[in-house]
Amino acid sequence: MAQSVKLADEIMSLVRREADLHSRSVAGQITHWLKIGRAIEHSGSFDYAQITAALEGRLDTTYLGAEEEVAWLDAFTEKMAQPSEDEEAFFAKRRSLGRGVGLDAGGNLVYAKDNTAA
Repeated sequence: MAQSVKLADEIMSLVRREADLHSRSVAGQITHWLKIGRAIEHSGSFDYAQITAALEGRLDTTYLGAEEEVAWLDAFTEKMAQPSEDEEAFFAKRRSLGRGVGLDAGGNLVYAKDNTAA
């Protein structure tokens, strides 16, 4: 039985591009990637449990193999790009107080813009 799944726009863009490149349907491309991912997770040279442990801070990443380290870094980078609710609230409060809210590309503190000025 077919099921609907919501995927982020950027993921769907990647899927469509790869599907076109390999003459697959969108569903065919997603199925292909799912099979590859499952095979990797179940392979003898790739221990997904170790990657999960490293993401949770229970395992030092130096114990990961090269392929596992790549998968860990991808997952870690994705996770770090998504602020938690507490982080969102923290920076919303700083913005409301006109305090620094981050760093620019040069490492300089960026302050919230004052939207109340006329």
